[in-house]
Amino acid sequence: MTATDMKDDAARQVDFPFRRPGEPFPPPGYAELRGRHGLAWSMMPGGQRVWLLTRFEDVREALLHPHLSSDSRNEGFPTPGRTGGPPAQTQIPGWFATLDPPEHDRYRKILMQDFTARRMKELRPRIQKVVEDCVESLVAKGSPADLVADYAVPIPSLVICELLGVPNADRAFFESRISVLVTLSATDEERDRATTELLRYLGRMVTIKRHRPGDDMISTMLASGELAPMEVGGAALLLLIAGQETTANNIALGAVPLMTHPEWIGDPGIVDELLRFYSVADLVPLRVAVADVEIGGQLIRAGEGVAPLVAAANYDDGRFACPHAFDPGRSAQGHVAFGHGRHKCLGQHLVRVEMELAYRILFERLPGIRLDRAVEDLDHKDNGVLYGLAELPVRW
Repeated sequence: MTATDMKDDAARQVDFPFRRPGEPFPPPGYAELRGRHGLAWSMMPGGQRVWLLTRFEDVREALLHPHLSSDSRNEGFPTPGRTGGPPAQTQIPGWFATLDPPEHDRYRKILMQDFTARRMKELRPRIQKVVEDCVESLVAKGSPADLVADYAVPIPSLVICELLGVPNADRAFFESRISVLVTLSATDEERDRATTELLRYLGRMVTIKRHRPGDDMISTMLASGELAPMEVGGAALLLLIAGQETTANNIALGAVPLMTHPEWIGDPGIVDELLRFYSVADLVPLRVAVADVEIGGQLIRAGEGVAPLVAAANYDDGRFACPHAFDPGRSAQGHVAFGHGRHKCLGQHLVRVEMELAYRILFERLPGIRLDRAVEDLDHKDNGVLYGLAELPVRW
């Protein structure tokens, strides 16, 4: 590399635009990066160099590219939340989110039948019952309340426990351990301990289901005959984490604009606009190049990390007009809040059903519900892998 190349390269380096307390989301720096020629790069806390993708088309291309790997075992894979070394999930059999085809496809093929739109239609009465029970628990607790802890978290937690065949009584155990795993500042020891405890519990559940199968996803994976018990436990852990935390954050965030604009409830486009607008999984779809790749006019060499920033793409004004304006009337379909391509979220139909029912039933039961704190004073999860609210004080 020549001195001129080094100077140009240094000029493109930026501090990684993590969320910061008091700043709006998405980080203001995303818009500036979209306006740059080529790509900017940064260094992750784990020490890896990573290219930042902020334009909608660049993000979609990266999420489709066969030479950009999701396998966190590859050298150079970006690790945003660890103090060093590989992510905890690297060594977990069955953690298919960090596998590439054909290994990744083996799990998707088995699980796809449990997440189709048709299956969600069949499950809708069960999901509605969970939501109705959560509303009644909220009402029984009384005003004021925290809509995060008292409503947004229990709904997806109870739903995914039921779908996996895990006892609802153990919900607090799961929630406390998952909270550690999605916190960026958690130490390696804390993450590893939480992971071990969850896997040990799920291993016992797998053993139970092998002898007494039921109508649940753990039993479905075992019945396929294609997964070892340890792989079933790891896949169940992934589904548990993905099925709880992201949906809870979406439900809580989405309730904020609906409390001031209840006329939007029931709008056909409301859920997808909420998903686009909040983009809670901004930092989730990280990749590493396994061969030289060119994206956005930039050569990305094998071994270099790539961060396709979901929120930046969903706020690209080249794809969505006036993206900073919340508009349920817009056509937000095509957003990348669920990712894109072969790793697109399996549970997208489930999330949509949970969000739609959570809002409709909440506002039907408590039409006078309102914020108990100014919007600008709400406490956000600036320290999490996923964007969300730490709490949402409400009263009625």
